[in-house]
Amino acid sequence: MTGKNYNVIDLFCGCGGFSLGFERAGFNVLLGIDVWKDALDTFKYNHKSSETLQADLSSLSPEKILPLLKNEKVDVIIGGPPCQGFSVAGKRIVDDIRNKLYKNFVRFVEFFKPKAFVMENVPNILSIGGGIVKESIIKDFAELGYSVEYKVLTASDYGVPQNRRRAFFVGFLNGHRFEFPTPFETDKVTSLEALSDLPEDSVTDGDSYPNEALSDFQKLMRENSDKLYNHRTTTHNQKTIDIISLVPDGGNYKDLPIELQDTRKVHIAWTRLNSSKPSFTIDTGHRHHFHYSYNRIPTARESARIQSFPDDFIFTCSHTSQLKQIGNAVPPLMADAVAKSLLEQL
Repeated sequence: MTGKNYNVIDLFCGCGGFSLGFERAGFNVLLGIDVWKDALDTFKYNHKSSETLQADLSSLSPEKILPLLKNEKVDVIIGGPPCQGFSVAGKRIVDDIRNKLYKNFVRFVEFFKPKAFVMENVPNILSIGGGIVKESIIKDFAELGYSVEYKVLTASDYGVPQNRRRAFFVGFLNGHRFEFPTPFETDKVTSLEALSDLPEDSVTDGDSYPNEALSDFQKLMRENSDKLYNHRTTTHNQKTIDIISLVPDGGNYKDLPIELQDTRKVHIAWTRLNSSKPSFTIDTGHRHHFHYSYNRIPTARESARIQSFPDDFIFTCSHTSQLKQIGNAVPPLMADAVAKSLLEQL
């Protein structure tokens, strides 16, 4: 069977990075569900043949989505339950976490009994509470008949210009134990290779590229695109620009004069991308990270490149919303690698 014979629903789908990876691998995405309208607007714009549903999954019963599936069988369920509780920053209350966040994913798996599921989250989910959450997740799916494998993957191992680490749980209904994709043997894609064709100044949506593609990664990102979108720069005040200008390529607040080091209260502040390495994990738009040479934060398109969204994937809604959508997403090329392994093993 080819991927197109396998139908996917994406829970907590966000703007659609996970779904895009599965589509690239050849799966058919039937439906994306999320509570945030902005992210769904972007999902719908880019996944034209998929249905969308704005709903809170903690109160949505699986039966309610049947009309949207048009009698199609659900073969695979994917998704990343909200991870505030699991992340290092969140309160680590295991009972809350166990009961609220991923239990809704479990309910949908129980109802549809797909051949397989893929659930992603922050790496911390494996160690929190001494492993109690991880064990609870495995037990819940085992009780439904799934053999579950888990692993932390690093996005830069799969062609993404970013050292983002994510935990993946993959379960098969037929007893098969999932084998995770092996890291690519090619050199990791650097921030420079990701971004060097994008100009310092804003480009009006739909204008032609001002520069030629300068790397294989840039050519890959432009494959189905001859126009540039979402490259709107942020105007910082002069004081901010002056401070950024003191930080070298790959540097951070420690490179500033001592009197300027505490001008922002978080240690990630004043960090520049390193042009010769993949990016650090990009966040959801906290405005602390800067381009490796331009004295500004990355544009939405630059952030999308760092996440491996191709240039024909257009982000909708406000600039701030776009940055949040991108920062929350699963990198499509990472999802693609997992999806291809899943397809081979299905």
